[in-house]
Amino acid sequence: MQCVGAQECSAMRRQSCFSMLLELVLGLMPFEVGSAAILSFENHCSYTVWPAIISRNGPTLGDGRFSLAPGKLAQLIAEPGWSGRVWARTGCNFDASGNGKCLTGDCGSLNCNGDGQPPVTLAQIIIASGTTDNSFYDVSLVNGYNVGMRINVTGRTNDCQYAGCINDLNGNCPPELQVVVSGSVVACKSACEAFNAAQFCCGDDYSTPQTCSPTQYSEHFKKACPNAYSYPYDDVSSRFTCSGSNYSITFCPTG
Repeated sequence: MQCVGAQECSAMRRQSCFSMLLELVLGLMPFEVGSAAILSFENHCSYTVWPAIISRNGPTLGDGRFSLAPGKLAQLIAEPGWSGRVWARTGCNFDASGNGKCLTGDCGSLNCNGDGQPPVTLAQIIIASGTTDNSFYDVSLVNGYNVGMRINVTGRTNDCQYAGCINDLNGNCPPELQVVVSGSVVACKSACEAFNAAQFCCGDDYSTPQTCSPTQYSEHFKKACPNAYSYPYDDVSSRFTCSGSNYSITFCPTG
C-alpha cells in the first residue's frame, strides 16, 4: 500500500499516500473468509480520542461520529470488501452540530470532510471480499505520528502478526520534527512534512522504490516501530495479510 506514483507521494504529503486506512477489532468469533468482520476500537490513552473513519469502499462505519473515553471500547461491523482508513483525533471540541476542531488529526468537523491534518498516525484495512482472498492491514507513519496505534488480528488460530507503533514517538521525536503546544510535544512530523524535499517525500527524482531510500528520519521511526510504515516504499516489513479474521485496533497500546 504504497504511493501510486512519484508525484502523488509529493503532492499528497499532507494527506495519506495510502488510499485506505483502517478499522479494527476485538473479534470474538472466527468466521470464514469473505464474511463480515468485527472491528473493535479500544482507547488505552489517558485522554479521550475521537476515531476518524474514512471509507474507500462501502459505508462509513459508525457515521464517523463517536468518541472514546479512556478505557472504552466500541465495535463495528465491516462487510466483505469494505476498505477504509482510520486515525485518532485528540484535543477535540465540537458543538451540538458537530462543528469544531481538533488539536491533532483534525479533518474539518466531527464528521470528517476529508483526510486528517498531518502529522497523524494512519491505519488502513481491506476486508476480503471473496472466499479465496486475504484481508490486508497496516499502520503508517508516512504522515507523521500523533498517537500510538496497534492492529491485532483476533478470532484466528493461525499466527497473524500485529501491525502498528507501540512506542511513544512524541517522547522521542527529533527537535526539528516536533509539534509543540503549550510546552508539550503533541505530535511528531514526518521529514516530508517538515522539510518539503523530494528525497523525503519520494517525489520527483526519488519517485520509485529504487530511488527513494530510507533516510535518517524514517530509520528513526522504523527502529522505534518496526511493524509500521516508515516511508512510502516500506512494504516488505509493514504490510500484513490474514484470512477470515476480526481486527482490534488499540490507541496508546502498551506491551
